[in-house]
Amino acid sequence: MLSVTAKDKEEVDLAKRCFLRRATEAAGGIGIAAAAIPFVEYWLPSVDTEAQGAPVHVNISTLQPTQQLTVSWRGQPIWIIRRTEEMIHNLPKLNDKLRDPHSVEDQQPPYAKNVYRAIKPEFFVAIGICTHLGCIPTYRPDVGSISPDWLGGFYCPCHGSRYDLAGRVYKNVPAPLNLKIPRYMYTSTTEITIGQDQKGEEV
Repeated sequence: MLSVTAKDKEEVDLAKRCFLRRATEAAGGIGIAAAAIPFVEYWLPSVDTEAQGAPVHVNISTLQPTQQLTVSWRGQPIWIIRRTEEMIHNLPKLNDKLRDPHSVEDQQPPYAKNVYRAIKPEFFVAIGICTHLGCIPTYRPDVGSISPDWLGGFYCPCHGSRYDLAGRVYKNVPAPLNLKIPRYMYTSTTEITIGQDQKGEEV
């Protein structure tokens, strides 16, 4: 019968301790990873959130002159307004009343940096959020409805900021900037894609 020496016992105990330490480390690592998964998932965008950030396709075939169409993109209201010839003709008349009539501030893509602030003068596309404190302005296309010299535009009921029909902000109002124009493009004569342009850029 073989006798177990003290040295053999010590080696067995050491092997057990190594095994137990490794098993504990592995279990701890698995536990940390399992605990981290919900935390990491919390910071990842949900399917709904990703869908909200995707470009939005809008059919404009039924939009009549002076009508406003509002769609949601990235949780923001996007306005599409079909302007009449008179509305387009009146835009340059307001330059001396506006804070940034030539769109110097970077509130629009390069292809919308013009008096119309649009790709096509007839259709105006903008993010419908006041640049003062984030209220939603109202569309007031009727001439004279805000003041005797009002030629149509957008009026913010929160603090009285005013914008013309190209989203250019008036002087002496709380809002500091013109309405923001999102990236967009025409995918056909009757469809606009919001959130993406011809270069494939998304903003």
